[in-house]
This record gives sequence, structure tokens and C-alpha cells, in this order.
Amino acid sequence: MHSQQIEPLSQSILEALSVDALHEAIDKVAHALGFDRFALSVELGLGGDAGTSVLVHSYPSNWADIYIGFNLAATDPVRRAGENSLSGFRWRDIGQLIPMTALEQVTFDTGRKHGMVDGFTVPRHLPGTVTGSCTFVTATDRALTDYELIVADALGALAIAQASRLSGWCRPACRARLTDRQRDCVLWAARGKTDWEIARILGISHETVIQHLKDARERYDARKRASLILYALFDGLISFSDIFRWR
Repeated sequence: MHSQQIEPLSQSILEALSVDALHEAIDKVAHALGFDRFALSVELGLGGDAGTSVLVHSYPSNWADIYIGFNLAATDPVRRAGENSLSGFRWRDIGQLIPMTALEQVTFDTGRKHGMVDGFTVPRHLPGTVTGSCTFVTATDRALTDYELIVADALGALAIAQASRLSGWCRPACRARLTDRQRDCVLWAARGKTDWEIARILGISHETVIQHLKDARERYDARKRASLILYALFDGLISFSDIFRWR
């Protein structure tokens, strides 16, 4: 692939004003890079009524039917590996990103039997906002150059961003708001502290901690402490680094 081709391929993605046009643009990118097929999957929001999704692909219909019909997304190691990588990765390197379960290996091997021999997946994961991937697939073990993978990484990320824009999704205007003290209590709960320990750390009464966490759960409509922590993480109120940096 020549460098002169990159700009028009980028433009075709940016100028795609519909999902169908985006499908055509990514398919063009895949073949220009020497891949046989592609899949773009983008989930926005928290799912259900609060979110939306975009899925376009050129996978064989028989494999797509099996994948969807048997809900293989739940045992797809590519999806899980995507949440553990800052950049695009080859499927052959998944074992370096995550420990694959026996069931995930079966899913992976089944895909190979349907022509999904090797692939390169570009992940983008922003908790509570976007979880997406753009995958380029080869039907053979053809060697891929570093240059091709660098270009695939850049154009795949561009495709995910364009799909997000086309979805029309945006964060809800009315989001839960916690006081500074409520956030402190949620953060220390996420760090594994009991109500009594949080009270000692923050210098407030045990009853006050209980009330702060109760009020926080009500604002998020969360019945359990674990759900409250997850909502706070997804909403960006606390971060994984806030939790684990303390340890």
C-alpha cells in the first residue's frame, strides 16, 4: 500500500454520512490493506434504553449466523483482549494480553474453520461512553507488514469515531450528582473499606457514612454497593487509578 492512498481512504471514512456509506468505506480500507473482511462494532452508553450500538461487517453469513445465534460475543477473546490493549493487536498475540479460557479457545478455533484465520483488531474503550472495535481479517496466514498494521490502527480508530458520531448518541443531560463527601465514601468503599473504617478515615460518624452511601445509591438508583461503585466508575466520578493507586 502506498502512502498516497491513506488520505483518500481517511476522507472516505470521514465523509461517510450513513452507516451504509461507512460500511462501504471500511470495506475499501480492508481490501486496500490486504485484508479479506472487516467488522466494526461500537456500543455507546450503558446499554439498554440508555445507549445504542452500531454494527457493520463483511463476515461470511454462516459465521455471522453462528456468532449471533449462539451469542458467541460472550466467549469471544477478541472482545476481552480489546479492553486490555492501548493499540491494535494481532489475534495471534491475544494470549499476551489475556489468559484465554478453554471456551474462548473453542470460539476462536471455530472462527478459523469459517475463514477467520487471522485478524488485527483496533480497540477503543472509554467506560460509560464508548466500547468499540474495528477488526480486519485475513482468510489465510498471510504476513502483514508493520506499516500496514500502523495504517490499519489509525484508520480503524477513525472508523470507530465516525460510527460514534453517526449513532447520534450523547451523554444524558441529567446525570447523578454526588456531594464531595458522598464521593469520598464511594471511593473508600471501592477500595474495600467497611463503613466503620471509612468513618475512621474521614473523621465522621459511622451513621453519617451509612447515610452518605444510602443517599448516593438513591441518586444512582442502585440497590447494592457494588452497583453504586460500577455506576460511579462508568460515570467518571471515580477512576480505576483512584482505587488502585492507593494500594
